[in-house]
Amino acid sequence: MIIHVEDLKFQAIIGILDFERIQPQDVIINLTIDYEYENNFINYADVVDIIKFDVTENKYLLIEDALNKLSMRLKKEFSIINTINLKITKPSILADCKVSVSNFYNFIS
Repeated sequence: MIIHVEDLKFQAIIGILDFERIQPQDVIINLTIDYEYENNFINYADVVDIIKFDVTENKYLLIEDALNKLSMRLKKEFSIINTINLKITKPSILADCKVSVSNFYNFIS
């Protein structure tokens, strides 16, 4: 099974610039989670809650750190996850574009 969370938008402190450390900014999260469904499912509402809580509470300096730690947190919470494709976008940091960083995490050994 694959869960898709698309365009999850909320405000968080994320970034290394001085003003990013003071004022929350919009972030947009997109992810897919591939997992083994055998009479056990992952509640996508729980996934969304974990993402929002983690990113807002940790006030990451780098999107890369947020991606890595968030993927590990989701895998720890839901051991049946095989892969996560995660993208964090900061839509308002630059006037003429949206900036994103993404990564693919494979937990299959």
